[in-house]
Amino acid sequence: MAYVDLNPIRAKMAKTPETSQHTSIQKRTVAIQQHKRQPYKLLPFVGNPRQNMPQGIAFSLQDYCELVDTTGRIIRADKAGAIDSAHSPILSRLGLSEEQWITLTTEFEQHFCYAAGAEQMMKAFKTHTHRKRIGGMKQAKRLLS
Repeated sequence: MAYVDLNPIRAKMAKTPETSQHTSIQKRTVAIQQHKRQPYKLLPFVGNPRQNMPQGIAFSLQDYCELVDTTGRIIRADKAGAIDSAHSPILSRLGLSEEQWITLTTEFEQHFCYAAGAEQMMKAFKTHTHRKRIGGMKQAKRLLS
């Protein structure tokens, strides 16, 4: 999967995984940047193997993104491109701390109900739907500011 996600970088068609058109990692990172759940058409990352494990990839999404980012930085003589070492790590490029990332990818449904997004988007949704209150505002401030 990482090999396929890195093909546009190795072919010098993209500079970073999140800008690689038509890849699963781009779809996943765009969903995160737009404060949405992971794409339902993609098999979810479910973390480490355990009892009663849900169907999915036995790897965390954060670890996978870091694996692709690190692997993409390795310059290979048989490939045209690589992720420039001047680029910051992928979570920094997405504007998220490790704490924010972990919370957003493991506890999304616990923090957001009717809407999810940055504080200003949550306020706009509240106004648009004529609600007095909207759950998740505190988390929007903490996780997505």
